[in-house]
Amino acid sequence: MELVLVSVFVSLVISFVLLMVGVYLSFLGNGLCELSSPFECGFDPVGASRLGFSLRFFLLAVFFVVFDFETVLLMPSVIWLLVGEVTWFGVLGFVGFLALLLFSLLHEIREGCLEWKS
Repeated sequence: MELVLVSVFVSLVISFVLLMVGVYLSFLGNGLCELSSPFECGFDPVGASRLGFSLRFFLLAVFFVVFDFETVLLMPSVIWLLVGEVTWFGVLGFVGFLALLLFSLLHEIREGCLEWKS
């Protein structure tokens, strides 16, 4: 138990020190606008350096991450069903997970999240 407390304390101290170093360094360069502007080979910047992006791209990326994570969880279950010792509890969990995937996909289709045309 002592090792866990010492590890947590050391982690908090290191985090706090890094936070203070970041705050200190941000105050050092507070008046230097040239450092925060984009570098364009000596030319003056044209337009804004930060451009907005489509919310649909962000939504598509979130869906990709979610379904990728679900696939990572699904693959060991398929191998377990083929090779392992199958119990009713495991089968019900697997079917429940597949039902959750199906309902989430149907909800996304019903909400129109997967339609690209607006």
